[in-house]
Amino acid sequence: MIALIDYNMGNLRSVINAFEKIGSKVEVVSQAEELKKFDKIILPGVGAFKDAMSHLQAGGMQEAICEFAKSGKPLLGICLGMQLLLESSEEFGMTQGLGLIPGEVVEFDKSRFETRLKVPHMGWNELFVQKESALFKGLSKEIYLYFVHSFHTTCKEEYIIGKSFYGYEFASAIQKENIYGFQPHPEKSHDNGLKILSNFVSI
Repeated sequence: MIALIDYNMGNLRSVINAFEKIGSKVEVVSQAEELKKFDKIILPGVGAFKDAMSHLQAGGMQEAICEFAKSGKPLLGICLGMQLLLESSEEFGMTQGLGLIPGEVVEFDKSRFETRLKVPHMGWNELFVQKESALFKGLSKEIYLYFVHSFHTTCKEEYIIGKSFYGYEFASAIQKENIYGFQPHPEKSHDNGLKILSNFVSI
């Protein structure tokens, strides 16, 4: 049983549709106390980090997610959901995150770009696999996925399982034990993305 967390910060329908394509189901969950009955959870998200944390805190979902993570069951954060897994974000002022993976979220530093690039980083880009992970099973070391974001994750190399390049190199996939995060949207990334989600189901 996979829970898709609904906290008013994301397009849940695209995730639901992707799981239907791989023959799996997710159950949309908005009540924190329900999480404990699931085997896996997905934390999606589109929008601002500060607003997202406010929603999670208001409904008691923050504590429920952290408790679930301690159980050892698989947890996948997608896009903003990945960023929320970290300790903090500088978006609209410093905001504390879930703190499940050490690191922070920072804005793309345009001063480091050698050529003029637009922010947000939007569209197809490569993810270069850095370490073996259950979510990369059956995929090549270089995979194209779909991105939409203005901020990116910074964390220790030990937690980085995938990197991408946009003006400079940044972490695009992270993992700490049972906790996974992807900056790109697997649910919008056709076959490669569906394979990642299928691997998550199989963990």
